[in-house]
Parts: sequence; C-alpha cells; structure tokens
Amino acid sequence: MSQTETPLKTPDGVARADGKEPRQRSVRVVMVGLMIAMLLAMLDNMIVGTAMPTIVGELGGLDHLSWVVTAYTLATAASTPVWGKLGDMYGRKGIFLTSIVLFLAGSAMSGASQSMDQLITFRAIQGLGAGGLMVGVMAIIGEMIPPRERGKYQGLIAGVMAVAMIGGPLVGGSITDNWGWRWSFYINLPIGAVALAMVTIVLHLPKKRGQARIDYLGAALLTVAITSLVLLTTWGGTQYAWGSVQIIGLLVLGLAALAAFLWAETRAAEPVMPLRIFRNGNFSLISLIGFLVGFTMFGAMTFLPLYQQTVQGASATNSGLLLLPLLLAMMVVSMVAGRFTTSTGKYKIFPIVGGGLMTVGLYLLSTMDVHTSRFTSGLFMAVLGAGMGCIMQTTMLVAQNSVEMKDMGVGSSSATLFRTIGGSFGVSLFGALFAHKVQDGMSGKGSTATSGGAQLDPATIAKFPPALKDAYFHAVASGTHVVFFWGALVSVLGFLAAWFLVETPLRGAAGKSTEQEDAPLLADAV
Repeated sequence: MSQTETPLKTPDGVARADGKEPRQRSVRVVMVGLMIAMLLAMLDNMIVGTAMPTIVGELGGLDHLSWVVTAYTLATAASTPVWGKLGDMYGRKGIFLTSIVLFLAGSAMSGASQSMDQLITFRAIQGLGAGGLMVGVMAIIGEMIPPRERGKYQGLIAGVMAVAMIGGPLVGGSITDNWGWRWSFYINLPIGAVALAMVTIVLHLPKKRGQARIDYLGAALLTVAITSLVLLTTWGGTQYAWGSVQIIGLLVLGLAALAAFLWAETRAAEPVMPLRIFRNGNFSLISLIGFLVGFTMFGAMTFLPLYQQTVQGASATNSGLLLLPLLLAMMVVSMVAGRFTTSTGKYKIFPIVGGGLMTVGLYLLSTMDVHTSRFTSGLFMAVLGAGMGCIMQTTMLVAQNSVEMKDMGVGSSSATLFRTIGGSFGVSLFGALFAHKVQDGMSGKGSTATSGGAQLDPATIAKFPPALKDAYFHAVASGTHVVFFWGALVSVLGFLAAWFLVETPLRGAAGKSTEQEDAPLLADAV
C-alpha cells in the first residue's frame, strides 16, 4: 500500500502514524456490539415463546397462535440472502445498521399490538430485521477479521448461542411475570440501542456503491421458493396431511420458483445469489454439510427438552438448564478448535471429527428410555455438544474462505440459509416421526388424549391414571429414540461429506495478496 505523510486511518477510524492496524480495544468494542446484535436475534423467539400463553389470554386468536412464530421465521429466512447481497453492493455497515433499526421498530410495534393480527404483522417486520442481524454479524466479521485469525472469536460466538438458549426461557418467564408480556418485545429497545451506538461510533468499513441494478426478480423468486419450503415443513403433518392438496401445492410452487430462480440468476447483471460461488467445491460441500448439521441439530434441540420435561419430569425452566452439558461442551470445543485453527491454519479435521462425534452423540441419545438418569443423558448431550462445537463455526469459516471478498455477504447468507432450511426440514420430518411413534405407542390404551397430536402439557399428563401416564412416558421415550436414531443416520452423511473437503490455505496467513492487505482486516487485534 502507498505511504503518505498523513496518518493512516484504520477500519475503526483511529489514526495511527505508523499505519498499523488498531489493537485490542477497538476490535473488542466492535465485537461486543456485534455479539449484542446476534444475541437479540437468537434470544427473541425463546423469550417470546414463554410469553405466548399470556399473549393469547389478552389478545385472543388462539387459532392464529402458530403464526406469531411462523411469520418471524418466514421473514428471517426469506430476507437473509437479500441482506447479504445488499451488504456486498452498498457496504456492510449501513445495511447492518438498517437491519438493527428495522428489528427494533418491529419490536416496538409488536409490544404495542392491540390484536393478534397486528402482532403477526409486526412480528414479520421484526423477522425482516433479524435476517439482516445474523448475516450482517457474520459478514462484518468475515470482512474485518481474516479467516486465519477468526478462530480467536469462535468461543465468543458459541458463548452467545449458549447464553441465548439457556437464558431465553429464564428471562422470558421473569419479564412476563413481573413486567407483562409487552416487555418481552420492549426489552430489545435499550439493548439494541447499545449495539446500534457501539457499531455506529466504532466500526468504520469502506463505503461502496453498486452500479448494477438490484436483482428484484431473483429476490422475489427466491423469496417465494423459501416461503413455500418453510410453510411446507411448518404445516406438513400438523395443519395439513402430507398428501393434501395444500402441501403438494406448496411443494410444486417451491420447486417451480426454485427452477425459475436458477434461470433468472444466470441472466441477472448482479444476481442476489451468484451461482458462480457454487463452482467452488469446498463451498458446495460446506453448504451441504451446513444443511445436514441444521437438520440434525435443530431436531435434537427441539426434542431434548420435550424428553426432559415429559419423561424426566423437568420444568420448562430446568429443561433449559439441563442443556448445559451440551452447550458448555459446544462452547469449550469451539474455542479450542478456533485457537488450533488460528495457530496451525488447519481446519479440515474439525468437520470430520465433529461429524463423527455428532453421529455418536445422537446414537447415544437414541438409547435413552424411561429409566435413563439426568447424569447419563447429560453425558450423551456433552458428546453431541462437542461435535457441534467442532463443526458449527467451521462451516461458516470454510464458506467465507471459499468466496472472494466481494461475495462475503452472499457467502455468509447462503451458509446461514442452508442451515436454516435444513433445520426447518429436520424439525418437521422428525416431528412427523415422533408423533407417529407416540400415537402408535398409545393406541389401544383406552385414551384419545393424544389423538390430536403427540405433545401434551405437564398439567394434562399429571391428570392421567398411573397406568396411562406410564404408557405415555414409554411412548415419548420410544418417539425420541426414533428421532435421534434417524438423526444419527443423517449425521453420517455430513461425516462422509467432510472427508471430501480440500484444505485450502486460510486468508490471513503468511504471503497475503495485495487485495487482502488492503482489506480492513484486524489480524493483529488481539
């Protein structure tokens, strides 16, 4: 880079006469702001979930209850690739700040809702912002810190996820009981304002101005495809039978929109998801692995609390705490894997080991029955968590290292999207297997309690006669066995795919290119 007498300004806006990049303080301030934004997106559904009974009691609309979650999930998934592309075209900072503002506006309006229809609409607005939060955090980290140095921060990202999963139900219940359900949304405002201020003041990235038109057709077709697939997995086997006209129609619409999207992307001047990124073998493989990890991980995280609350008698709050072995193992292993990657530049071993550990952990969980102790199930969860720790952040690392800097946003958003879609399919298909197994186990027991669905609340179960209660516990244990066993089989595919990854050098190692040197990378920050 050329040297001048004027002190160089670093990405955080701090001028240094020697032209060196900033040290610890500025990077850590930026990371704190980014982690707060990520925490907002991760916490929201978990906090709101505990407030739902109170919300229904005040606003009514029980038949539309599921749409409070579905509207948020749909908007998040559909907007993720669009946010990523906008960041690539117009600069990540401005687009990221816009997503924070949109999320906070949706939160404020949701808290002020006077009807269930209003709440659903405002939750969709909130979800649009949430889509930009997650991909924005990952893309900014991808631009700010080179892959070789990013391992230092993996433990921090895993820690935020652990705090969200454990603290969400605790915080949500406390807020609802003491302040009212509206504060489940209003609490986002002061926290989001802190993140907004920190990112605005400290983060300085190069400004961009895209010359090409936004790919509106591609964005619309991708939105239709994602919406169809998410609704298919949400409604299939619950509101509508898998063979119903509605579900078949969603499948046909989704496939047609996907085919049209692929056609449109080959003709767009600036495609919302450039197909060229999939010509990279590592990117295609890691996208598949991310889909499979989402498929198994979200399935496990959905049915573990159900098993704990039903069979092991844990409360909703305690079931979150009982996930500690999984989450702590994930956080510790993620931190170790990150440090190892930073010091050696090696990363291929982690998707392989992670896939193997996840397979073993899911198989061990499939052996649980009504007599399995909490200590034993905790050990099984720790094995699964260790596998997740090996692979969760590594998938994003490989995805970002496989694309050019100009495609960092679409690379990050694509990796996030594949994991999200995988999770939707996993929860749906595992849910169908679970419900079928539970209803089979309860058939002929002289009760129609489970005829409308496999999941019952603890108060209803407590009223069962002892023999019927015991039968239901066995049926739930049998259902979770099927879920985790099939999860282990799916995880094997990810384990096998990981062997075909090529360990290309991580950017940020010795011998940087001129383009990499000029990029705002804070390699020496910590």
